[in-house]
This record gives sequence, structure tokens and C-alpha cells, in this order.
Amino acid sequence: MFRSLANRNYRLFALGQVISNPGTWMQRIAQEWLVLQLSGGSGIALGVATALQFLPTLLFGLWGGALADRMSKRRLLITSQSMMGLLSLGLGLLVTFGTAQVWHVYLFALGLGLVTVVDSPARQSFVVEMVGREDLPNAVALNSASFQLGRVVGPAAAGILIGLIGTGPVFLINAVSFAGVITGLLMMRPSELHVSELAPRSKGQVRQGIRYVAGRRDLLLLLATVAFVQLFGSNVQNQLALMVNNVFQAGSEAFGLAATFLALGSFTGALIAARREAPRLRTVLIGALLFGVLQVVAGLMPGYTALLVALVPMGICFMTFTTSMNAYFQLNVEPQMRGRVMAMYMLVFLGVAPIGAPIVGVLADLFGPAVSMVVGGTVSVTIAVSAAMLLGRSLGVKVRLRARRPFVDVIRDKGPERRPELEE
Repeated sequence: MFRSLANRNYRLFALGQVISNPGTWMQRIAQEWLVLQLSGGSGIALGVATALQFLPTLLFGLWGGALADRMSKRRLLITSQSMMGLLSLGLGLLVTFGTAQVWHVYLFALGLGLVTVVDSPARQSFVVEMVGREDLPNAVALNSASFQLGRVVGPAAAGILIGLIGTGPVFLINAVSFAGVITGLLMMRPSELHVSELAPRSKGQVRQGIRYVAGRRDLLLLLATVAFVQLFGSNVQNQLALMVNNVFQAGSEAFGLAATFLALGSFTGALIAARREAPRLRTVLIGALLFGVLQVVAGLMPGYTALLVALVPMGICFMTFTTSMNAYFQLNVEPQMRGRVMAMYMLVFLGVAPIGAPIVGVLADLFGPAVSMVVGGTVSVTIAVSAAMLLGRSLGVKVRLRARRPFVDVIRDKGPERRPELEE
């Protein structure tokens, strides 16, 4: 489960993530709660803040991937992580001195999104340089586990701290936590990195990446699956905030606890994923399907305690979906295209949030937060079933339900175009 930690460079990276990830989640909870307090509980205002944070990825994500393919990913990460720390510091000072307004939060959310344009593809494609291809699935899963561990600790700590001392100090704590990641990156041994040849600087690199993905039917269908699942899945945190605040009439501590339960499930799902040897399409589709089902169940829960119970398995299924999808993309593309392909993946993974966030806000304001969760879950179930059928047709596989097993198996037809990574 922890074999990637035998690599010194990855240990430094993982340690930095363990320090920084709780701060990241603390800031996200604080930002969402701050917007609700400054806007009088507006779901639309919360959706706008989330949209601004993810909009730059939607607009400029592919250029960030091209940059990651032709520059040192380690140096890019040192720069981007430093800028993120400064943004957290600036917003924290505004809140601490009592001068923050909703438009300030919008501005800093947009700034964070602009930095993420470069940080995200560089960080995703840097993993294989630290551990190599053999341990990549394990390292991706451990990164997710570290992120989810921060998601377990961060929201709970944020909920308590916000109630005690307000949101400002939470942003300042996050600013300090970036020192862990930056220190780890500086201490790495460049000679031990598995650096592939950098893509030469030339015109049309973004178009080359688009043409590469367009020529891969499996990648196109999986990107469509990510887009529809993430349309609402990326805004589950917003939905929880609205459920806790508007439906159950609870405070920041209850919101932090709900986010912690979801993160606990995600952390468990990441650890389970770390034991898998290779990403499988079957695992991706089952994860998306069950996540949608459980999102519907969570939206229909009659009370706060029942909602908490549904969040743990929902987190497990979502992490099963995301870790398998991430590893599949990284292992099945050419090294010189990895940054651009992962940028396209992250563009879809994060970039649909600006579209989904206002939809979640409008549905919640018009029909209630529970309706927005049920609609989101229904979309995920529909796309998972549709993707299974379309992948079966485009890749020459049969999709059938086995009577002895309660899930969909993808069975490969024997033929001349058989591909080992799709064996399942």
C-alpha cells in the first residue's frame, strides 16, 4: 500500500502534502463560510465564488499543460506554491482587519484559479517523474489519500476555529502551511527524478495536444464521463454547506463535521485504491455509478445524522472513480504529451465547476438543496451507464451483467486490436 514512500523524493513531496493539505481544506471551508456570512446565505454568491476559482482552468488550462510539458515541473511547482501562499496571506489579512467584502473573496478566488492553471498539470505530471511508471498508480492513490486526510482534519479544525476566532486566522494558517511543500521540493535530488525529454518550444503545441486526445476514442469518452460526473460532483461541498445552513439550520461546526465525514470516506477509498496494481475501466465506471446513486440517497436523507451516514460510502465511491481515472490517463499517453493530456483532464475535472456551481446555487435557491443533490446524482448514474455502453461499442468490448456478481463487467472480445491495459 505504501511502496512509493521508498523513494526519497516522493517521501519529501508526500510529507509536504501532509502539512499543506489540511490548510488547503481549512481555507476552502473558511472561504465558503465567509461568502455565506457576507452575502446573507446566498447560494448564488457561493456559486459565483466557486466559479471564479475554477474558471481560469476552463479558459487557460491547456496553455498551462503546454508549459508543463516544456519546463521543469519541479521549478514550476515551487513558483506556483509560493504564489498560492501569498494569496492566502493577503485574504487572511483583509479578513483579520475586518475590511473583507464579498468582491474581495471573488478577487482572491480568481487569483488562486489563475495560479492553478499552471500548478495543476505540473503537479499531476510530476508524480511519474518522482516514482516512475511502475509505482505511478500507487503514488496517485497515496496523493489522494494525503489530500483526503487533509480533508478529514482540515474541515473539522476549520469549523472549530471559525467558531472560536473567525475565518481570518484560518487563511493565515493555510499561508504558513505552504512552506511544507516548498521545502520538500527544494530538498529533492534532481538526479533521482525520472525526467522525460521536454517538449521543444514551438507553435501549435496546444493544438497538438487536442489532436492527440481527439484521436483516442477511449480518452474522449472518459473525458465526457468526468465532465458530467463532475458537473455536480465538484460542487458537493457547496451542496453540503447549503444543506447544513439552509435545511438543518446548523452552524459552522456541523458543516465542518459533514465535510469531514465525506472526506473520511474519500480517504478510505484512496487507501483501497493504493492496493490496486493497475487502473481498470470497470473500476472507473462502477465508482461513477455508485457515487451517483449515493448522492441521490444523501439528498433524500430526512435528518442531519442520516446525511452523515450516507457521506462516507459516497466519498469511497467518488475516490474510486477519480484515482482510477487519473492513473489511467497518465499511464496510457505518450510522455511528451502527458502535461497537455493531464491539463485537458484537469480542465474537465476542475473546469466544469464554474458551470455546475451556479446551477447548484440556482437549483438550491429555487427548489432546495436536496433537489440539487438528487439531480446531480441522477446525472452521474445516467452518464456512467451510457459511458459503459459507448465504450463497449467504440473499443470492441461487450458489456453485460453477470448474474453471480452485482456489478457491470467489461469482457474483451478476442480480436486483432486487443489492448493489454483494457483487459478486464
